Amino acid sequence: MNTNETAMAGKIPARASLAVLISLHIVSCCVSLAYLSRGYASYHIYYDPGLLGVAIATIVPFAILSYLFLIVPFSFGYFLGFYFYTMVLGYLWLNCFSRFEYNHWLSGASAAASMIAFLIPSLFVTSPIRPKFTIGEATFDRALTLMLALGAITILSAASYSFEMVSLDEMYDFRDKISIPPALIYCIGIVSNALLPFAFACFVERQSYWRGGLTLVLLLLFYPITLNKVAFFTPMWLLAMAVLSRLLDSRITVVVSLFVPLLIGILLYAVFGVGDTRYLEIVNLRMIATPSNAMDIYNDFFFSHPLTSFCQITFVKAFVSCPYSDQLGIIMQKAYALGNLNASLFSTEGIASVGSLLAPIPVLACGLVIALANRASSGLPPRLILVSGSILPHILLNVPMTTTLLSHGGAVLFLLWYLTPRTAFASSSGMSAPAAAGNLKSASHDSSLRC
Repeated sequence: MNTNETAMAGKIPARASLAVLISLHIVSCCVSLAYLSRGYASYHIYYDPGLLGVAIATIVPFAILSYLFLIVPFSFGYFLGFYFYTMVLGYLWLNCFSRFEYNHWLSGASAAASMIAFLIPSLFVTSPIRPKFTIGEATFDRALTLMLALGAITILSAASYSFEMVSLDEMYDFRDKISIPPALIYCIGIVSNALLPFAFACFVERQSYWRGGLTLVLLLLFYPITLNKVAFFTPMWLLAMAVLSRLLDSRITVVVSLFVPLLIGILLYAVFGVGDTRYLEIVNLRMIATPSNAMDIYNDFFFSHPLTSFCQITFVKAFVSCPYSDQLGIIMQKAYALGNLNASLFSTEGIASVGSLLAPIPVLACGLVIALANRASSGLPPRLILVSGSILPHILLNVPMTTTLLSHGGAVLFLLWYLTPRTAFASSSGMSAPAAAGNLKSASHDSSLRC
Protein backbone atom coordinates (compact mmCIF):
# COMPACT_ATOMS: atom_id res chain seq x y z
CA MET A 1 0.00 0.00 0.00
CA ASN A 2 1.50 3.36 -1.02
CA THR A 3 1.54 6.52 1.08
CA ASN A 4 -1.58 8.02 -0.51
CA GLU A 5 -3.55 4.81 0.03
CA THR A 6 -2.44 4.66 3.66
CA ALA A 7 -3.51 8.27 4.26
CA MET A 8 -6.87 7.61 2.62
CA ALA A 9 -7.40 4.50 4.75
CA GLY A 10 -6.80 6.60 7.86
CA LYS A 11 -9.25 9.27 6.78
CA ILE A 12 -12.17 6.90 6.18
CA PRO A 13 -12.53 5.67 9.82
CA ALA A 14 -12.08 9.24 11.10
CA ARG A 15 -14.75 10.50 8.72
CA ALA A 16 -17.09 7.66 9.70
CA SER A 17 -16.61 8.44 13.41
CA LEU A 18 -17.29 12.10 12.76
CA ALA A 19 -20.43 11.25 10.76
CA VAL A 20 -21.78 9.11 13.60
CA LEU A 21 -21.05 11.81 16.18
CA ILE A 22 -22.74 14.54 14.15
CA SER A 23 -25.78 12.33 13.51
CA LEU A 24 -26.14 11.59 17.23
CA HIS A 25 -25.68 15.28 17.98
CA ILE A 26 -28.50 16.26 15.62
CA VAL A 27 -30.88 13.77 17.23
CA SER A 28 -29.80 14.88 20.72
CA CYS A 29 -30.52 18.53 19.91
CA CYS A 30 -34.10 17.68 18.95
CA VAL A 31 -34.63 15.40 21.96
CA SER A 32 -33.23 18.07 24.31
CA LEU A 33 -35.62 20.72 22.97
CA ALA A 34 -38.55 18.33 23.31
CA TYR A 35 -37.59 17.71 26.95
CA LEU A 36 -37.14 21.43 27.64
CA SER A 37 -40.66 22.13 26.39
CA ARG A 38 -42.02 20.26 29.41
CA GLY A 39 -40.53 22.64 31.95
CA TYR A 40 -39.71 25.84 30.08
CA ALA A 41 -42.84 26.70 28.09
CA SER A 42 -42.57 30.19 29.61
CA TYR A 43 -39.49 30.60 27.39
CA HIS A 44 -41.69 29.92 24.32
CA ILE A 45 -40.18 26.46 23.83
CA TYR A 46 -42.95 24.11 22.70
CA TYR A 47 -43.41 20.60 21.36
CA ASP A 48 -46.46 18.94 19.82
CA PRO A 49 -46.27 15.21 19.00
CA GLY A 50 -48.85 15.76 16.28
CA LEU A 51 -46.37 17.94 14.37
CA LEU A 52 -43.43 15.55 14.75
CA GLY A 53 -43.68 14.45 11.11
CA VAL A 54 -43.39 18.08 9.96
CA ALA A 55 -40.37 18.61 12.19
CA ILE A 56 -38.62 15.48 10.87
CA ALA A 57 -39.33 16.54 7.28
CA THR A 58 -37.70 19.90 8.10
CA ILE A 59 -34.67 18.59 9.98
CA VAL A 60 -33.68 15.76 7.62
CA PRO A 61 -32.85 18.00 4.60
CA PHE A 62 -30.97 20.39 6.87
CA ALA A 63 -29.06 17.44 8.35
CA ILE A 64 -27.68 16.70 4.88
CA LEU A 65 -25.87 20.04 5.05
CA SER A 66 -23.74 18.62 7.87
CA TYR A 67 -21.90 16.57 5.23
CA LEU A 68 -19.76 19.67 4.71
CA PHE A 69 -18.25 19.14 8.16
CA LEU A 70 -17.01 15.73 7.01
CA ILE A 71 -15.10 16.89 3.95
CA VAL A 72 -13.37 20.10 5.01
CA PRO A 73 -10.32 20.39 7.30
CA PHE A 74 -10.38 22.11 10.67
CA SER A 75 -10.27 25.90 10.81
CA PHE A 76 -11.75 28.55 13.08
CA GLY A 77 -14.58 28.81 10.55
CA TYR A 78 -15.22 25.09 11.04
CA PHE A 79 -15.38 25.60 14.82
CA LEU A 80 -17.76 28.54 14.67
CA GLY A 81 -19.69 27.10 11.73
CA PHE A 82 -20.60 23.94 13.64
CA TYR A 83 -21.81 25.96 16.64
CA PHE A 84 -23.96 28.12 14.36
CA TYR A 85 -25.19 24.99 12.58
CA THR A 86 -26.40 23.67 15.94
CA MET A 87 -28.13 26.98 16.64
CA VAL A 88 -29.97 27.06 13.29
CA LEU A 89 -30.86 23.37 13.65
CA GLY A 90 -32.49 24.19 16.99
CA TYR A 91 -34.36 27.12 15.49
CA LEU A 92 -35.74 25.03 12.63
CA TRP A 93 -37.04 22.54 15.20
CA LEU A 94 -38.58 25.28 17.36
CA ASN A 95 -40.03 26.95 14.28
CA CYS A 96 -42.15 23.85 13.61
CA PHE A 97 -43.86 24.19 17.02
CA SER A 98 -43.69 27.95 17.57
CA ARG A 99 -46.89 29.70 18.61
CA PHE A 100 -45.72 33.11 17.47
CA GLU A 101 -47.64 34.59 14.55
CA TYR A 102 -45.17 35.43 11.81
CA ASN A 103 -44.26 33.96 8.42
CA HIS A 104 -42.69 30.71 9.64
CA TRP A 105 -42.06 29.30 6.18
CA LEU A 106 -40.13 32.39 5.04
CA SER A 107 -38.16 32.60 8.29
CA GLY A 108 -37.24 28.91 8.20
CA ALA A 109 -36.09 29.10 4.59
CA SER A 110 -34.15 32.28 5.41
CA ALA A 111 -32.41 30.59 8.36
CA ALA A 112 -31.31 27.65 6.19
CA ALA A 113 -30.15 29.97 3.40
CA SER A 114 -28.26 32.11 5.91
CA MET A 115 -26.51 29.02 7.26
CA ILE A 116 -25.37 28.05 3.76
CA ALA A 117 -24.26 31.63 3.07
CA PHE A 118 -22.17 31.63 6.24
CA LEU A 119 -20.63 28.19 5.74
CA ILE A 120 -19.41 28.68 2.17
CA PRO A 121 -16.73 31.28 2.99
CA SER A 122 -16.05 30.20 6.57
CA LEU A 123 -15.36 26.58 5.62
CA PHE A 124 -13.76 26.87 2.22
CA VAL A 125 -11.68 30.06 2.33
CA THR A 126 -8.54 29.11 4.24
CA SER A 127 -5.61 30.18 2.05
CA PRO A 128 -2.90 31.93 4.11
CA ILE A 129 -2.24 35.65 4.01
CA ARG A 130 1.39 36.43 3.30
CA PRO A 131 2.55 38.55 6.28
CA LYS A 132 3.86 42.01 5.47
CA PHE A 133 6.30 41.69 8.34
CA THR A 134 7.23 39.06 10.91
CA ILE A 135 8.27 39.15 14.56
CA GLY A 136 11.04 37.07 16.06
CA GLU A 137 10.52 34.28 18.57
CA ALA A 138 12.23 36.26 21.34
CA THR A 139 9.83 39.15 20.79
CA PHE A 140 6.94 36.71 20.74
CA ASP A 141 8.01 35.24 24.10
CA ARG A 142 8.16 38.71 25.63
CA ALA A 143 4.71 39.46 24.20
CA LEU A 144 3.25 36.43 25.98
CA THR A 145 4.73 37.61 29.27
CA LEU A 146 3.35 41.08 28.60
CA MET A 147 -0.14 39.57 28.13
CA LEU A 148 0.07 38.03 31.61
CA ALA A 149 1.20 41.35 33.06
CA LEU A 150 -1.59 43.21 31.29
CA GLY A 151 -4.08 40.67 32.60
CA ALA A 152 -2.89 41.21 36.18
CA ILE A 153 -3.01 45.00 35.80
CA THR A 154 -6.52 44.85 34.36
CA ILE A 155 -7.73 42.66 37.23
CA LEU A 156 -6.24 44.95 39.88
CA SER A 157 -7.70 48.04 38.22
CA ALA A 158 -11.17 46.55 37.76
CA ALA A 159 -11.23 45.02 41.26
CA SER A 160 -10.97 48.52 42.71
CA TYR A 161 -14.44 49.19 41.23
CA SER A 162 -16.12 45.80 41.68
CA PHE A 163 -15.19 42.51 43.37
CA GLU A 164 -17.86 40.24 44.85
CA MET A 165 -17.37 36.57 45.72
CA VAL A 166 -20.89 35.24 45.13
CA SER A 167 -22.44 32.09 43.65
CA LEU A 168 -23.99 31.87 40.20
CA ASP A 169 -27.46 32.03 41.78
CA GLU A 170 -26.62 35.23 43.66
CA MET A 171 -24.73 37.07 40.95
CA TYR A 172 -27.84 38.74 39.48
CA ASP A 173 -28.45 40.49 42.81
CA PHE A 174 -25.10 42.27 42.52
CA ARG A 175 -24.47 42.57 38.76
CA ASP A 176 -26.75 45.58 38.23
CA LYS A 177 -24.75 47.47 40.86
CA ILE A 178 -21.45 47.13 38.99
CA SER A 179 -20.05 50.46 37.83
CA ILE A 180 -16.83 50.21 35.82
CA PRO A 181 -15.54 52.89 33.39
CA PRO A 182 -16.31 52.06 29.73
CA ALA A 183 -12.63 52.03 28.71
CA LEU A 184 -11.88 49.46 31.40
CA ILE A 185 -14.88 47.35 30.32
CA TYR A 186 -13.42 47.20 26.80
CA CYS A 187 -10.07 46.20 28.28
CA ILE A 188 -11.69 43.43 30.35
CA GLY A 189 -13.40 42.03 27.26
CA ILE A 190 -10.23 42.00 25.17
CA VAL A 191 -7.98 40.60 27.90
CA SER A 192 -10.34 37.88 29.13
CA ASN A 193 -11.61 36.71 25.74
CA ALA A 194 -8.58 37.18 23.50
CA LEU A 195 -5.22 37.91 25.13
CA LEU A 196 -5.25 35.44 28.02
CA PRO A 197 -6.91 32.56 26.10
CA PHE A 198 -4.34 33.08 23.35
CA ALA A 199 -1.50 33.09 25.88
CA PHE A 200 -2.88 29.95 27.53
CA ALA A 201 -3.06 28.15 24.18
CA CYS A 202 0.52 29.13 23.39
CA PHE A 203 1.76 27.93 26.78
CA VAL A 204 -0.02 24.60 26.35
CA GLU A 205 1.30 24.15 22.83
CA ARG A 206 4.84 24.89 24.01
CA GLN A 207 4.39 22.73 27.13
CA SER A 208 4.93 25.64 29.53
CA TYR A 209 2.30 24.30 31.88
CA TRP A 210 3.03 26.38 34.98
CA ARG A 211 2.52 29.58 32.99
CA GLY A 212 -0.63 28.08 31.53
CA GLY A 213 -1.88 27.39 35.06
CA LEU A 214 -1.13 30.98 36.07
CA THR A 215 -3.16 32.17 33.08
CA LEU A 216 -6.18 30.15 34.23
CA VAL A 217 -5.92 31.65 37.73
CA LEU A 218 -5.96 35.15 36.25
CA LEU A 219 -8.97 34.29 34.10
CA LEU A 220 -10.87 32.95 37.10
CA LEU A 221 -10.42 36.29 38.87
CA PHE A 222 -12.54 38.01 36.24
CA TYR A 223 -15.70 36.32 37.54
CA PRO A 224 -15.99 38.23 40.86
CA ILE A 225 -15.35 41.40 38.87
CA THR A 226 -17.88 40.91 36.06
CA LEU A 227 -20.29 38.40 37.68
CA ASN A 228 -20.69 36.81 34.28
CA LYS A 229 -21.23 33.10 33.54
CA VAL A 230 -18.77 33.18 30.65
CA ALA A 231 -16.05 34.48 32.97
CA PHE A 232 -16.88 31.79 35.53
CA PHE A 233 -16.67 28.91 33.07
CA THR A 234 -13.82 30.21 30.87
CA PRO A 235 -10.91 28.60 32.81
CA MET A 236 -12.68 25.23 32.98
CA TRP A 237 -13.65 25.40 29.32
CA LEU A 238 -10.14 26.26 28.16
CA LEU A 239 -8.68 23.42 30.22
CA ALA A 240 -11.28 20.96 28.91
CA MET A 241 -10.64 21.97 25.30
CA ALA A 242 -6.88 21.65 25.82
CA VAL A 243 -7.30 18.12 27.18
CA LEU A 244 -9.81 17.05 24.52
CA SER A 245 -7.68 18.41 21.69
CA ARG A 246 -4.75 16.45 23.08
CA LEU A 247 -6.74 13.20 22.87
CA LEU A 248 -8.93 13.76 19.80
CA ASP A 249 -8.81 15.14 16.30
CA SER A 250 -9.64 18.86 16.19
CA ARG A 251 -12.87 18.36 14.23
CA ILE A 252 -14.06 15.62 16.57
CA THR A 253 -13.18 17.86 19.53
CA VAL A 254 -15.48 20.57 18.15
CA VAL A 255 -18.42 18.16 17.87
CA VAL A 256 -17.76 16.51 21.23
CA SER A 257 -17.56 19.91 22.96
CA LEU A 258 -21.29 20.41 22.27
CA PHE A 259 -22.56 16.84 22.01
CA VAL A 260 -21.25 15.51 25.33
CA PRO A 261 -22.58 18.39 27.52
CA LEU A 262 -25.92 18.16 25.68
CA LEU A 263 -26.10 14.39 26.16
CA ILE A 264 -25.33 14.67 29.88
CA GLY A 265 -28.31 17.02 30.27
CA ILE A 266 -30.60 14.59 28.47
CA LEU A 267 -29.47 11.71 30.68
CA LEU A 268 -29.94 13.80 33.83
CA TYR A 269 -33.45 14.67 32.71
CA ALA A 270 -34.23 11.02 32.13
CA VAL A 271 -33.15 10.23 35.71
CA PHE A 272 -34.20 13.31 37.71
CA GLY A 273 -36.74 15.17 35.57
CA VAL A 274 -36.59 18.75 34.36
CA GLY A 275 -37.31 20.31 37.74
CA ASP A 276 -34.53 18.57 39.62
CA THR A 277 -31.35 19.54 37.85
CA ARG A 278 -29.60 22.88 37.61
CA TYR A 279 -27.36 21.46 34.92
CA LEU A 280 -30.19 21.21 32.39
CA GLU A 281 -30.96 24.91 32.74
CA ILE A 282 -27.34 26.09 32.49
CA VAL A 283 -26.23 23.84 29.61
CA ASN A 284 -29.19 22.53 27.60
CA LEU A 285 -31.29 25.68 27.99
CA ARG A 286 -28.94 28.64 28.41
CA MET A 287 -25.89 27.45 26.49
CA ILE A 288 -27.47 25.57 23.59
CA ALA A 289 -31.22 26.27 23.27
CA THR A 290 -31.32 30.00 24.03
CA PRO A 291 -29.48 31.15 20.83
CA SER A 292 -31.97 29.11 18.78
CA ASN A 293 -34.89 30.47 20.79
CA ALA A 294 -33.62 34.01 20.24
CA MET A 295 -34.00 33.53 16.48
CA ASP A 296 -37.67 32.63 17.02
CA ILE A 297 -38.23 35.65 19.24
CA TYR A 298 -36.40 38.10 16.96
CA ASN A 299 -38.39 36.81 13.96
CA ASP A 300 -41.61 37.40 15.87
CA PHE A 301 -40.69 40.89 17.06
CA PHE A 302 -39.37 42.25 13.77
CA PHE A 303 -42.22 40.73 11.77
CA SER A 304 -44.44 43.45 13.25
CA HIS A 305 -41.93 46.17 14.24
CA PRO A 306 -39.60 48.45 12.26
CA LEU A 307 -36.23 47.01 11.23
CA THR A 308 -33.07 48.57 12.64
CA SER A 309 -31.18 49.01 9.35
CA PHE A 310 -28.01 48.30 11.40
CA CYS A 311 -28.62 51.28 13.69
CA GLN A 312 -27.89 49.04 16.69
CA ILE A 313 -24.23 49.52 15.70
CA THR A 314 -23.06 52.65 17.47
CA PHE A 315 -21.19 54.33 14.61
CA VAL A 316 -24.02 53.56 12.14
CA LYS A 317 -26.57 55.13 14.49
CA ALA A 318 -24.84 58.49 14.02
CA PHE A 319 -25.69 58.48 10.29
CA VAL A 320 -29.20 56.97 10.12
CA SER A 321 -32.44 57.56 11.95
CA CYS A 322 -33.14 54.78 14.40
CA PRO A 323 -36.59 53.67 15.59
CA TYR A 324 -35.12 52.39 18.88
CA SER A 325 -33.27 54.22 21.64
CA ASP A 326 -32.42 51.13 23.72
CA GLN A 327 -30.13 48.25 22.93
CA LEU A 328 -31.79 45.26 21.27
CA GLY A 329 -31.37 43.06 24.34
CA ILE A 330 -33.24 45.58 26.47
CA ILE A 331 -35.97 45.93 23.84
CA MET A 332 -36.49 42.16 23.89
CA GLN A 333 -36.51 42.18 27.68
CA LYS A 334 -39.35 44.71 27.72
CA ALA A 335 -41.31 42.88 25.04
CA TYR A 336 -40.96 39.27 26.24
CA ALA A 337 -39.84 39.49 29.90
CA LEU A 338 -37.10 36.88 29.41
CA GLY A 339 -34.16 38.94 30.58
CA ASN A 340 -31.67 40.91 28.51
CA LEU A 341 -31.95 38.80 25.35
CA ASN A 342 -28.96 39.57 23.17
CA ALA A 343 -28.52 37.33 20.15
CA SER A 344 -26.15 36.14 17.44
CA LEU A 345 -25.37 37.78 14.12
CA PHE A 346 -28.13 35.67 12.50
CA SER A 347 -30.65 37.52 14.65
CA THR A 348 -29.07 40.97 14.86
CA GLU A 349 -27.07 41.71 11.71
CA GLY A 350 -29.57 39.48 9.89
CA ILE A 351 -33.21 39.42 11.05
CA ALA A 352 -33.28 42.65 13.06
CA SER A 353 -31.34 44.73 10.53
CA VAL A 354 -32.79 43.74 7.15
CA GLY A 355 -35.58 41.23 7.86
CA SER A 356 -35.85 37.54 7.12
CA LEU A 357 -35.98 37.90 3.34
CA LEU A 358 -32.59 39.65 3.05
CA ALA A 359 -30.93 38.16 6.16
CA PRO A 360 -28.59 35.83 4.19
CA ILE A 361 -26.77 38.84 2.70
CA PRO A 362 -25.31 40.33 5.93
CA VAL A 363 -24.75 36.80 7.24
CA LEU A 364 -22.63 36.12 4.15
CA ALA A 365 -20.66 39.29 4.89
CA CYS A 366 -20.01 38.02 8.41
CA GLY A 367 -18.90 34.70 6.94
CA LEU A 368 -16.34 36.58 4.86
CA VAL A 369 -14.98 38.12 8.07
CA ILE A 370 -14.53 34.63 9.51
CA ALA A 371 -12.86 33.59 6.25
CA LEU A 372 -10.36 36.39 6.88
CA ALA A 373 -9.75 34.95 10.34
CA ASN A 374 -9.12 31.55 8.73
CA ARG A 375 -6.53 33.09 6.46
CA ALA A 376 -4.91 34.97 9.35
CA SER A 377 -4.54 31.74 11.35
CA SER A 378 -3.46 29.52 8.45
CA GLY A 379 -0.19 27.71 9.22
CA LEU A 380 -0.70 27.70 12.99
CA PRO A 381 -1.18 24.39 14.84
CA PRO A 382 -4.88 23.44 14.78
CA ARG A 383 -4.81 22.89 18.54
CA LEU A 384 -3.59 26.46 19.09
CA ILE A 385 -6.45 27.86 17.00
CA LEU A 386 -8.97 25.60 18.70
CA VAL A 387 -7.98 26.42 22.28
CA SER A 388 -7.25 30.13 21.84
CA GLY A 389 -10.50 30.65 19.93
CA SER A 390 -12.70 28.42 22.08
CA ILE A 391 -14.42 31.29 23.93
CA LEU A 392 -15.46 33.29 20.87
CA PRO A 393 -18.04 30.78 19.51
CA HIS A 394 -19.95 30.95 22.80
CA ILE A 395 -19.87 34.73 22.70
CA LEU A 396 -20.91 34.87 19.04
CA LEU A 397 -23.91 32.64 19.77
CA ASN A 398 -25.27 35.40 22.00
CA VAL A 399 -23.64 38.65 20.83
CA PRO A 400 -23.62 40.44 17.44
CA MET A 401 -20.55 40.09 15.23
CA THR A 402 -19.67 43.78 15.41
CA THR A 403 -19.81 43.80 19.21
CA THR A 404 -17.72 40.64 19.44
CA LEU A 405 -15.02 42.04 17.18
CA LEU A 406 -14.71 45.35 19.03
CA SER A 407 -15.80 44.80 22.63
CA HIS A 408 -14.97 41.13 23.19
CA GLY A 409 -11.55 40.96 21.56
CA GLY A 410 -12.42 39.12 18.35
CA ALA A 411 -10.45 41.47 16.10
CA VAL A 412 -7.50 41.41 18.52
CA LEU A 413 -7.39 37.59 18.50
CA PHE A 414 -7.46 37.50 14.68
CA LEU A 415 -4.56 39.97 14.64
CA LEU A 416 -2.60 37.84 17.11
CA TRP A 417 -3.05 34.80 14.87
CA TYR A 418 -1.75 36.81 11.92
CA LEU A 419 1.32 38.11 13.77
CA THR A 420 2.31 34.85 15.48
CA PRO A 421 5.56 33.45 14.02
CA ARG A 422 4.82 30.00 12.63
CA THR A 423 8.25 28.72 13.63
CA ALA A 424 7.52 29.41 17.33
CA PHE A 425 5.81 26.01 17.64
CA ALA A 426 8.15 23.94 15.50
CA SER A 427 9.94 22.39 18.48
CA SER A 428 6.71 21.32 20.20
CA SER A 429 5.65 19.47 17.06
CA GLY A 430 9.04 17.87 16.58
CA MET A 431 9.70 19.85 13.40
CA SER A 432 12.72 22.02 12.73
CA ALA A 433 12.16 25.73 12.20
CA PRO A 434 13.30 25.66 8.54
CA ALA A 435 10.96 22.73 7.88
CA ALA A 436 8.06 24.56 9.51
CA ALA A 437 8.72 27.62 7.39
CA GLY A 438 8.94 25.44 4.31
CA ASN A 439 5.64 23.76 5.11
CA LEU A 440 3.98 27.16 5.50
CA LYS A 441 5.19 28.22 2.06
CA SER A 442 3.97 24.93 0.60
CA ALA A 443 0.58 25.37 2.27
CA SER A 444 0.37 28.89 0.90
CA HIS A 445 1.05 27.62 -2.62
CA ASP A 446 -1.42 24.72 -2.34
CA SER A 447 -4.14 26.92 -0.82
CA SER A 448 -3.75 29.51 -3.53
CA LEU A 449 -4.41 26.78 -6.08
CA ARG A 450 -7.53 25.61 -4.23
CA CYS A 451 -9.02 29.03 -3.49
